Amino acid sequence: MLSLLLTGAAAEAGGPQGYLTVRSTVGDILRHPAFTGFGRLILPWDDRDYDESLPLTGIGSLLPYHTHVDPESVTTALNRMIDDVSSGKTVFYRFYSNTEMQRQPAREKTGLFLFRGKPGAPFAVICPGGGFSYVGSVHEGFPYAEAVSSKGFNAFVLKYRAGRGGAVATEDLAAAVSYIFHNAATLGVGTRGYSLWGSSAGARMAAAIGSHGAARYGGSNVPKPSVVVIAYTGHSDYAAAEPHTFVVVGENDGIAPPAVMERRVEALRKSGTPVQYHKYRNLGHGFGPGIGTSAEGWLNEAIRFWEQQSTSLRKGRP
Repeated sequence: MLSLLLTGAAAEAGGPQGYLTVRSTVGDILRHPAFTGFGRLILPWDDRDYDESLPLTGIGSLLPYHTHVDPESVTTALNRMIDDVSSGKTVFYRFYSNTEMQRQPAREKTGLFLFRGKPGAPFAVICPGGGFSYVGSVHEGFPYAEAVSSKGFNAFVLKYRAGRGGAVATEDLAAAVSYIFHNAATLGVGTRGYSLWGSSAGARMAAAIGSHGAARYGGSNVPKPSVVVIAYTGHSDYAAAEPHTFVVVGENDGIAPPAVMERRVEALRKSGTPVQYHKYRNLGHGFGPGIGTSAEGWLNEAIRFWEQQSTSLRKGRP
């Protein structure tokens, strides 16, 4: 474990191991030794200064398109990364080369956070949302990855370029998936039966790669995912052959209305794609893990859905 001193409220509540608590601050994330070199990429905005005194109890104020942000699940996931770093594991990877970042400096604001499961197990890439304006990893990235890895799968959270639209963000996802395939042995992940997860804007990215493959968006000619998990998105495009698809939305979502998602679900089912669809009562947009709501537990259902598909692949079934 790490042995360090934190400042402010975290010094009172974080304990001797350097863990964050809900009373820790944004500044504690930015200055934490475990996050050296990438601490700012944990937070949502690329182009804003932060109030470093903001406690994590108020981190939801940084996520205007999201609701039901749970500080406890945020800190649990961040502390998982602290544990991994303290045990000598690498948790952050650049997927663009130095040359690629020099050519396009905005690519320096990208990367992959790895939550390890069992060595050689399939991987997921999780794409948080934020209207392509910010990347909400603290709410619908790291908590998802912590849940996925706890079941033995490997989980990556994608930090893509924000503020540049969906095409650029999807290019980043294609590059990230390609990087994982090319470095799977070093990363310790299996490539067969991988999944893509996305919420809101991130779901558009995941669904696009699921439909058309990474090569369509500048990546390598690698296989499409076996499963796509998409949450509350207005994405409507689909291909003739789609991955198995898990879908969630809130019944009161005014940004990605259930009717829009249901039209795509119906189209996928007509084409023969297995789809599991859930609409949750009394919920709007951006509920993330849904802690304390009617959607609580959906992450485990989605993991089971993926696990069933992975089992089928291992047994040689389509």
